[in-house]
Amino acid sequence: MDPITIFAFLSVGILLNLTPGADVLFATASGLSGGPRAGIAAAAGISLGSLAHTVFAALGLSALLLASPIAFEAVRWAGAAYLLWLAIKTWKSPAVRDGRSGENSLYFALKRGFLTNLLNPKVALFILAFLPQFADPAIGPIWHQILILGVLFSLTGMIITSIYGAAAGFFQSALKRAAAPFNKLTAIIFGGLAIRLIWE
Repeated sequence: MDPITIFAFLSVGILLNLTPGADVLFATASGLSGGPRAGIAAAAGISLGSLAHTVFAALGLSALLLASPIAFEAVRWAGAAYLLWLAIKTWKSPAVRDGRSGENSLYFALKRGFLTNLLNPKVALFILAFLPQFADPAIGPIWHQILILGVLFSLTGMIITSIYGAAAGFFQSALKRAAAPFNKLTAIIFGGLAIRLIWE
């Protein structure tokens, strides 16, 4: 692919990732409740979810999903339900946690980030609308270019979102006595993301 096109794509992608959105909020909430490593793990899960949507887009599956209102709504409500479940679970969680416990493990943070992004059909819509703009049929298969662009976008997104998540985690670590308020704030953020997914 043309270096100028790649540079333009990366520039736009970085600007988009720097703008606080659902991914940043989720990583921040994960960092607040689980510490810096949980925030980074959540960001990694979010990036893996983006990669999955990129593969779906390259295979044409995302187009099929978006062409079916029933399938789109089913995925959207499943994503909202998952976020609400996370909100309730976080709200009820104990104020002081053992960072080595399964509840706070990096695996769970990674899984939550992945599922949250995977169950958001608006991510599929964004990828279908954004990535092809930088693809050129004259230089090769579109699906191949979409995969390359998707990997680059996910990598830059992971770096930036990890910074947000880690920063929130360090803030939480410095104020461990405020664990209970941080849990409540995290639950509110998860709940807000669920409402946003339903109403937008």
